Amino acid sequence: MTALDRGETHAQRAVITLRQRILNGDLPGGTRLFEVALAEELGISRTPVRAALARLAEEALLDRTSGGGFVVRSFAVADVVDTIELRGVLEGTAARLAAERGAPVGLLTEADMILCQIDGLFLAEQFDMDGYSQLNTQFHNLLARLSQSAVLIREIERTTALPFASPSAFLDDQSRQAELIKTLAAAQAQHRAIIEAITNREGFRAESLAREHARAARRNVEFLLSHEPALREGVPSLAILSA
Repeated sequence: MTALDRGETHAQRAVITLRQRILNGDLPGGTRLFEVALAEELGISRTPVRAALARLAEEALLDRTSGGGFVVRSFAVADVVDTIELRGVLEGTAARLAAERGAPVGLLTEADMILCQIDGLFLAEQFDMDGYSQLNTQFHNLLARLSQSAVLIREIERTTALPFASPSAFLDDQSRQAELIKTLAAAQAQHRAIIEAITNREGFRAESLAREHARAARRNVEFLLSHEPALREGVPSLAILSA
């Protein structure tokens, strides 16, 4: 392994470690991050640490300070709501374009395969939440591709890069699994309705369904934030919020 390869590997490890610390609340909003201290703590040189911090800034988890350093970004509840709303608008546009332009048969077949796998999760004796999260993410990535718009795909990727804007955000709520599974079953019905509308070239319906689908995620977040702190503590994803 060359020195360049080692540097890239160290940078990737630093990104993963620091990202997780931010998301689980170990590094709350406003925390100043210092290259030297992080390099010593992680046992690597400053160069991969610097690269990792720059990457996390691109993901909007860090803000650059006027002095050239980095500070953990603080997110308000309004940031969550607005970003989910924006994702709904973008995915709604993707669904409408897919219907209007005519989605490739291969992509529609791929969508059906993903949805069949999700259906299987609901038939299992024990629901696989991690499996659902992965398949749900695949479906939403495919929805963007169905638009056949490189610009739209790029903007959806940028929006969903924030942890709370991901289609699978907040699925780590361990306090109300039974209720959450019912919600996911309704979301799966919406998945199928969106693909049906796209297949039938119903642009307006496809867009409306996709936007309503995102609003369901928004309602889930609002439910978690409006209840007792003990309920919110069961959802690690919420640790990133400052209020």
